[in-house]
Amino acid sequence: MKALKQQLSKESVAGVLFTLPFTIGFLLFMLVPMGISLYYSFCDYDILSPPVFTGLKNFISMFQDETFFKTLKVTFFFAFVSVPLKLLFALIVAMLLLENSKMSGFYRAAYYLPSIIGGSVAVSILWKRMFAMDGVVNKLLGMVGIQTSFSWLGDTRTAIWVLILLVVWQFGSSMLIFLSSLKQVPQSLYEAARIDGASKPRMFFKITLPMITSIAFFNIIMQLITALQNFTSAFVVTSGGPNKATYVLGMKLYTDAFKYFKMGYACATSWILFMVILVMTIVLFVTSKKWVYYDN
Repeated sequence: MKALKQQLSKESVAGVLFTLPFTIGFLLFMLVPMGISLYYSFCDYDILSPPVFTGLKNFISMFQDETFFKTLKVTFFFAFVSVPLKLLFALIVAMLLLENSKMSGFYRAAYYLPSIIGGSVAVSILWKRMFAMDGVVNKLLGMVGIQTSFSWLGDTRTAIWVLILLVVWQFGSSMLIFLSSLKQVPQSLYEAARIDGASKPRMFFKITLPMITSIAFFNIIMQLITALQNFTSAFVVTSGGPNKATYVLGMKLYTDAFKYFKMGYACATSWILFMVILVMTIVLFVTSKKWVYYDN
């Protein structure tokens, strides 16, 4: 017993014991399901029957499916528009909140709140009602004399922008990360720039922006991964419509798996999505050496 107690008191052993629950959970609920999903992607599997190995049939069918390429296009548009807008708003608000005041804590909490509740089904339903033909948005526009009968969710030109706006509204977490990074920028750099007569825009582009590039890079990676996996808002707010204008890859994956019971095909789609995210992440890491300042 004494020898066991001595072993447990060692830092290395204690570290292993404390991380063991997470390690076991990661293996059971992440790696094992991923391995099973990879196997099913090479099978004809409808949940109700045993999987039958079919090789690359699911992947071949996928690349012959026009709907797959359309959803991929919608997903890319959604991600490549929403992520820059979200980070831009996050940075602007972070710079506005940089100055401390009596209300700073309230403002930060208020701006962060949408990031906590924004991804919920309840908020998506609320957003759907807001942009309905008889919703709050049209009523507010009517109060200022603008057309009030416009169908935001029924028009292929505007439906995707409603989803983008919902995502951009959830910029709170990125804002807090930017805010903490901005506070780490040495004030001596700004003082030296003021002495040299630099304007505020020049200080932003020559001092602020280069010093927070590592944090911006982190935000880009995390938000891009999240955007490419979007499902809840597309499913609840627009159901992928109209005319599949908001039919993102995550929703196609869900529909194939649980509506048409093509689980093997859906698993193949999920692995293609994984490969897309992996390739984009690698490209960002490779190109980051040219513009990311890591000594912040």
